[in-house]
Amino acid sequence: MTRNLLLSGGPVHDFDATSEALAGLLEDHDVHTTVVHDPGAAAALLRGVVRGGEEPYDLLTVNALRWRMEAPRHADLRAEHAYRLTDADAAAFEEFVRGGGGLLALHAAVICFDAHPAWRELCGASWDWAASSHPACGPTLVTLTAAGRDHPLTAGLDDFVIDDEVYGFLDEAEGLVPLLTGEHGGRHHPLLWARATGAGRVVTDLLGHGVASIEHPDHRTILVRAAAWAARDRALPRPRGGVRQP
Repeated sequence: MTRNLLLSGGPVHDFDATSEALAGLLEDHDVHTTVVHDPGAAAALLRGVVRGGEEPYDLLTVNALRWRMEAPRHADLRAEHAYRLTDADAAAFEEFVRGGGGLLALHAAVICFDAHPAWRELCGASWDWAASSHPACGPTLVTLTAAGRDHPLTAGLDDFVIDDEVYGFLDEAEGLVPLLTGEHGGRHHPLLWARATGAGRVVTDLLGHGVASIEHPDHRTILVRAAAWAARDRALPRPRGGVRQP
């Protein structure tokens, strides 16, 4: 059985619903998920894993939207949702992944933590409040790239339409290789990529705004494969229900 620590929560999105849908999907493939809502608690659990005091997790999934919320327009949200990532907590995430753990950074994860350098490096991109944007959630054409046709996460899939958002004009790490792209603002933007980081693996999936996205058949396939790939298939059997094993 693969053990997944899922950090959930934040404003604007129905994270309770999307995290429940994702956890249920992965449970069907023998990935057991523990949900936490405080980034500091997640970091503490991962520090315990690294030090050998906690039962190990194979995968960290971030389906959340937490940042300092310093702009005046976010003032009414600060009391409930504002969060400043400490260097110590950032180091816990980084040490977990670089030490061999997997990371699945879903949708708004790239907006989290105010582009902290360690988090941006793990995810491969971060939201730039001066430049990044997305259109309203709605039918979105997702295009498979040449690299995506050969990668275990997306091999065998075709282009598809999904109800979601296209995050565009992010601050991207150099050399990012997208597996999926979507169009916004006159150009195609990466929507999915996968990278090795130290001894670990990271999948950044910018889809997942709502339950309809999590339940889309092609996205379900990608999410199951992403969990398997990032966690290096630790004790993950062949998926049930016709989804192909990466």
